[in-house]
Amino acid sequence: MGKRQGRGTAEDDAARHRPPGKYAFVPWLFMIAGDVQDLVCGELPLPWLGGAGVVAFAGLYIATVWFGLDRDRLTTRTPRLLLLGLAAVTYALTIGYGGDWLLCFPVLSLAAGVVLRGERLRDQRLLGLTVLGFAGSSGVIAGFHGSWEDSMGTGYGTILSGLVTATVLRLSETVTELRATREELARAAVERERLRFSRDLHDLLGHTMSVIVVKAEAVRRLAPRDLDAALGQAADIEAVGRQALTEIREAVTGYRAGGLTTELESARSVLDASGVTVDIRQSGPVLPPQTAALLGWVVREGVTNVVRHSGAARCAIEVRGEPDRVHLEITDDGRGVGSAPGAAGAGGNGLKGLTERLAAAGGSLTSGPDGRRGFRLVAELPVDDNDEEGRAA
Repeated sequence: MGKRQGRGTAEDDAARHRPPGKYAFVPWLFMIAGDVQDLVCGELPLPWLGGAGVVAFAGLYIATVWFGLDRDRLTTRTPRLLLLGLAAVTYALTIGYGGDWLLCFPVLSLAAGVVLRGERLRDQRLLGLTVLGFAGSSGVIAGFHGSWEDSMGTGYGTILSGLVTATVLRLSETVTELRATREELARAAVERERLRFSRDLHDLLGHTMSVIVVKAEAVRRLAPRDLDAALGQAADIEAVGRQALTEIREAVTGYRAGGLTTELESARSVLDASGVTVDIRQSGPVLPPQTAALLGWVVREGVTNVVRHSGAARCAIEVRGEPDRVHLEITDDGRGVGSAPGAAGAGGNGLKGLTERLAAAGGSLTSGPDGRRGFRLVAELPVDDNDEEGRAA
């Protein structure tokens, strides 16, 4: 159930940042509803011609907007040809009828903002000139029909509708592209970390297992002839195995990678690469190696959750050391979903395993929502200068 909720939240968050759909622009046709009513009531001459013009205007507007919102078709000639047809119908209706029909120009400008939006300076200049041309035309036509008082309002609305539409669409598309880039950077950061960990394990176990195999073969050969020599080789196997176990524990807790300081530096790098603003504060005395190792793994696990699950824009990591205790807190402003204990891993590699390790060392690990939005991870450990290396394993 938790996974379904987390997935639904991610989909809702993506939907909020998606550019406006093609149906979002259809209601703007109601701006000419009054003109349609005049035609139906027979208050305008040649109602059949005006009705045909309205149908052509609505059809061309919808086609222009829908083709313009299709990124694959936007680069073709079709959207601009439809825009030209819409402009021709707009000029025909406003020149022929005038009055409230001048509201066709803001709708036409809106369609121009959809079709002519672009990143290049040339596209932006073309949009500006086109919108200004429509605005000027609406003013001239309004004056021709004796409606100079409406010319300024119509012109202003024409400029505003086109430029605002283009700006909103470009902003929405830019946000979508940035979100996709951020997710890709997060995936790449996680994959790099997985690759680094797999390389560490290979380096740790490759040589050790080779030594164990060689010595086990020696035991098999020596046992029938020289029991003492065979027992010596078996003792070596035991020593090598214990050393390998210690190195694996160090690798899993992050102690081998350099402890807390290294993990804080790595956290800053990973979060920066993922587009998350990070604030790291550290105070207090120098920590014993094993305490720093445990806190380093908490930092690694917490940052992994922020990158992979939270969708956060900001993350704060604070380490406060006291003479007998150290406090680590990781907070973010993300969704607060998907970072529950054990979410980042199973068994001893998730927050559940960390909770057990810290409890064995006399500390604690708590996690949960941080207010209305965000997630909070808090670790506390006693500071013991005489910590033994295997205590928290």
